[in-house]
Amino acid sequence: MDIKKLEGLVTEGRNTNTMDIDKLSTLELVKKINEEDKKVAEAVAEASVEIAKAIDVITEGMKKGGRLLYMGAGTSGRLGILDASECPPTYGVDFELVQGLIAGGHTAIFKAVEGAEDSFELGEKDLKEKSINENDVICGIAASGRTPYVIGGMNYAKSIGAKVICVTMNPDSEMAKIADIPISVVVGPEVVMGSTRMKAGTAQKLVLNMLTTGTMIKLGKVYSNLMVDVQPTNEKLVTRAKRIVMMATEVSIEEAEKYLEETGYNVKLSILMIVAGVSKERGEELLKSSDGYIAKAIDLNQGK
Repeated sequence: MDIKKLEGLVTEGRNTNTMDIDKLSTLELVKKINEEDKKVAEAVAEASVEIAKAIDVITEGMKKGGRLLYMGAGTSGRLGILDASECPPTYGVDFELVQGLIAGGHTAIFKAVEGAEDSFELGEKDLKEKSINENDVICGIAASGRTPYVIGGMNYAKSIGAKVICVTMNPDSEMAKIADIPISVVVGPEVVMGSTRMKAGTAQKLVLNMLTTGTMIKLGKVYSNLMVDVQPTNEKLVTRAKRIVMMATEVSIEEAEKYLEETGYNVKLSILMIVAGVSKERGEELLKSSDGYIAKAIDLNQGK
């Protein structure tokens, strides 16, 4: 990359607040890092409108059978994979629904694959292998906003009519010019110049959390603020399933266990059966008619 272009990136700037960080005591440097981290949430808040638009686009695509695919290199790619991997156990969705692609493939999750991020063609190739279509949403992630691997994927996605989002930490980036919905979170220079796994990475994690959490709420996978499609795949999650039913319905643990056993540990159905006072069969009908929203199913049962 040309030095002049690098110098023009906010994320590659030198932080005037940390010029002496190498001379500080351990406690002082920790406080310096924390001071900079405090700026991240405020920067994310500035992008609220764009994040909300992205959530609506992702939700609309998923209702048509589409998927959300993250694309990134290095830290950005790993964060996409992290967010995608946490959706199935939390919300009971298929592992294909939200996916993370990283330049260099599986190896790059653990160890940098040199040169992979510099290939436009590799980004296009990885998306072609996923057989993306117009219902899918592609979200490019890059602190710089100019990673060739991601741009290659974004351009290909646009060419077939898929919606394209990007999450970057530099304003007016190359990726922002391509995206249908550019999300630019300007967190400023890092504590250590260019170490974008820090504030930039934290901002990316916050945004990705919002994108998938917001989408899952819009898809009816949350009742009040409870994750009602949680999959009880281990002891902790089995206990959480029981607790969610108890909190949503104010029944005893014995009563919660009874309904969960009847429904095969379907938390959402168990809650609806208790709250609406309906049979398992009727509950299943109501959830189908209400697209999986418990609140809507309750209203439907009451004739509202």
